[in-house]
Amino acid sequence: MILVTGTKRSGTSLWMQILVEGGFPHIGEAFPGPWEKSIREANPKGFYESAFRQGVFYATNPNPQTGEFLFPDAVQGHVVKVFIPGLVRTDYAYIGKVVATMRHWREYAASLARLYALEDAWLAEHPREGMTGEQTVAWARKHRGDRPPAVDWFLENYDLVRDVATRRYAVNLCSYESLLADPEAMITRVFGWLGRGDPKAALQAVDRGLHRTRRASEPAPVDPGVRAESLQVFEDFYDAVHRTQSLDRALLQKLNETYHRIEDEFGGLSRERGREDEEAPEDEPTAPPSPPTAYRR
Repeated sequence: MILVTGTKRSGTSLWMQILVEGGFPHIGEAFPGPWEKSIREANPKGFYESAFRQGVFYATNPNPQTGEFLFPDAVQGHVVKVFIPGLVRTDYAYIGKVVATMRHWREYAASLARLYALEDAWLAEHPREGMTGEQTVAWARKHRGDRPPAVDWFLENYDLVRDVATRRYAVNLCSYESLLADPEAMITRVFGWLGRGDPKAALQAVDRGLHRTRRASEPAPVDPGVRAESLQVFEDFYDAVHRTQSLDRALLQKLNETYHRIEDEFGGLSRERGREDEEAPEDEPTAPPSPPTAYRR
């Protein structure tokens, strides 16, 4: 399979739209459940998500509702969005090539806040059974966690680098910013690397006007407890990916040191979030994802 990965709000939906327009068969719906009404404004062209956003592993395959098993050879060449925590837990047999994208941590934080504001407004009007709207919003916020967004951004992207280094699958990592700066060049390069697809058709999926959250226009987020030296490493991490798509030994050492410091200060990603990520649909309370068996040829 071709896995599209990144943090939330990093450009994964755009890559899914590009690959779908380019002729790749895909897994996932543009707007699962009520998302077209609840959070469409955050992604007008669709999210293309499924239960596999949490990974292709024992909790999602076989399908817990139907018992249907997704065989690796049945979905060769299919594209599917899998967020970084899901990629890390995905069975190796399902990983063909990985198209990964990274967004600047400041843009990520601002964009995520806007998504959650849309989600909260919907939940307030459509509460969970047995709850008021206020209680439902409080429930959703509890499940999002209270760590600073920049910390989650770093931990997830660090886990991506570590997983690639450990399992050594083929990955193309670029910044969301570089994709939008020259989409024709980036799409042509990635499609050539994948060895198939129509890059000219895929280019139609890109609308620069939808890039509404830009780091140059966003104030520096207030992240209590995040050291300035850690934020500088976050900046260096992003710039290395944005400018060169490679990480040198000195930067890797800084990433390792920062990871251990962040883990001591805020807790590690897998230890605190692994369980809740497996409990769909609580990870995204506006709607359950579409079932993993509904893939498109």
